[in-house]
Amino acid sequence: MSDDLFENAPTSSGDYDASSIEVLEGLEPVRRRPGMYIGGTDDRALHHLVAEVLDNSMDEAVAGHATRIEVRLDEGNRITIADNGRGMPVDEHPKFPGKSTLEVILSTLHSGGKFSGKAYATSGGLHGVGVSVVNALSSDTRVEVARDKQLYAQSFSKGQTLGPLEQLGPTPNRRGTTVSFVPDTEIFGDRQFSPKRLFKLARSKAYLFAGVEIRWKCAESLASEDVPSEAVFKFPGGLADHLAEQLGGRECVTAQPFAGSQDFPDEAGRVEWAIAWPLYSDGSTSWYCNTVPTPDGGTHEQGLRGALTKALRAFGELTGAKKAKDLTADDVMTGAEVMLSVFIRDPQFQSQTKDRLTSPEAARLVENAVRDHFDHFLADNMDRGKALLGQVMERMDERLRRKQEREIKRKTATNAKKLRLPGKLTDCSGEGDGETELFIVEGDSAGGSAKQARNRKTQAILPIRGKILNVASATADKIRANSEIADLTLAMGCGTRKDCDPENLRYDRIIIMTDADVDGAHIATLLMTFFFQEMTEVVRNGHLYLAQPPLYRLTAGKESRYARDDAHRKELEETVFKGKKVEVGRFKGLGEMNPGQLRETTMDPDTRSLIRITLPPEFEDRAKVKDLVDQLMGRNPEHRFNFIQNNAGEFDREMIDA
Repeated sequence: MSDDLFENAPTSSGDYDASSIEVLEGLEPVRRRPGMYIGGTDDRALHHLVAEVLDNSMDEAVAGHATRIEVRLDEGNRITIADNGRGMPVDEHPKFPGKSTLEVILSTLHSGGKFSGKAYATSGGLHGVGVSVVNALSSDTRVEVARDKQLYAQSFSKGQTLGPLEQLGPTPNRRGTTVSFVPDTEIFGDRQFSPKRLFKLARSKAYLFAGVEIRWKCAESLASEDVPSEAVFKFPGGLADHLAEQLGGRECVTAQPFAGSQDFPDEAGRVEWAIAWPLYSDGSTSWYCNTVPTPDGGTHEQGLRGALTKALRAFGELTGAKKAKDLTADDVMTGAEVMLSVFIRDPQFQSQTKDRLTSPEAARLVENAVRDHFDHFLADNMDRGKALLGQVMERMDERLRRKQEREIKRKTATNAKKLRLPGKLTDCSGEGDGETELFIVEGDSAGGSAKQARNRKTQAILPIRGKILNVASATADKIRANSEIADLTLAMGCGTRKDCDPENLRYDRIIIMTDADVDGAHIATLLMTFFFQEMTEVVRNGHLYLAQPPLYRLTAGKESRYARDDAHRKELEETVFKGKKVEVGRFKGLGEMNPGQLRETTMDPDTRSLIRITLPPEFEDRAKVKDLVDQLMGRNPEHRFNFIQNNAGEFDREMIDA
């Protein structure tokens, strides 16, 4: 072991004893590590505070207890959100003698009425941390509750209770909860709420639940041409109204958009959608779960994509358009204006900020609900259906043309003597109907299994040896001299940095396939860093993916299922295998799987799941993103440590079907 490991070690154990161990109580963990709860302390995190409180009021409305919500922005960076729902409970909490339930909700993490499902069938606030986190990160919080014709109030500062619950007297004509707060400048600095951003948030919530009226108010000094001082939002048509406003006067492929709603079986929730295909402009997507925006989509998106694609393929077969069988979800969705809102029980999100829905059942529920409606939409008016199919097939033809051009370049490059491909690359023939894929795997053992499991026509395998060079902390000369990097670059065929041209990429998908353990995650991180820095345009164009190999195999009798992680294993044990004696096998690595298992779980496009790697919205500000990559992957380990400490609670792996 190297001596320099101990160079700065303390000479005795006196520096590390019982007194060194901190126990953070109450809401202090939130103030110490806000990034774990709201994703940081930037403008996005600041406005997330408003979303947390507003989501609680929306949950009251969706549950049928509130019809009106008021959002008010005042000078001094104060926001107030009021509803006419049931009002927070104010009686003494049975587990906290001497404390009102209101105080427990505001000052205790993981307290709330949404865990058991008794108070709310579906809800956007799930983890019992929302309003308590807002309280912890605010310098001045006041809550008023009108309940049972009495008015109560309590004040807080930085998570601390300033006094007991006050009973202010009778209020016969008022009911509901009012939360007013000012974000703490110690946490957020001088950042101010954006009236325009909050106005848009309030308006979007009204579209998501037709039964609610949202009233917007802001101080005259904060109003502008885009943001009035007062407005009332109520949209009986829900998402259809939202879509009509977004389309404006744009001409679309179909005169009527595809819009509707459907309850799920067994009172599992409901889905609402509104979709149009503009002729001469780009589209956009808006995804929601329980009124919470999920900008990164997720499993509800996956269900919608499946429903639209399968219905159009079937319509093509019905009308004799045989080529429609080659349609993909991207052909259908590209350029469309898409809005999807689901309400489901106990949804799972990627993180506390809920950017992506990961509930597996959402895909099935949405696909089954939307599919029938879209079949009718296409077949009830054959001219409309044929017009849409024609537009989508034009997009498909363009995609296939570009693919053919890439294939020609790929074959030319493969056959050209001047281009040396890596000797350990097991290439595909490129002669199949599917898109070509390159799997980057770690080690010869995993590489051997992958070669036997692959589709030889469309899937190529490139094994790498262990952890590749960390390009974020290496010099340009060291990068050029590294054999693993050279092999990766040759296999891609598209060049690096300013010379990177995705049109020359030899494969449609690049899939990083590593073991489902810490070492595998480290290797995947190094590879993602390589692509981010050396082949940015490949990532930008959506060619890079992470495979999702399972960690466990569960067997009961003749039935076997695979679990991607501990949470998925628990879910399967509580649903599919409930009450059964289950044998659990844990895969230590991809090399331990036989080729059939690897193909079924990780490589077969019909049964696998992939995560697409995308660039963050802030990517255009290259300096900011480059700085983040340098923090995580650069030479200074202290930056890495601090980032992990601040964000460890956020990371949860999620899946989307590819």
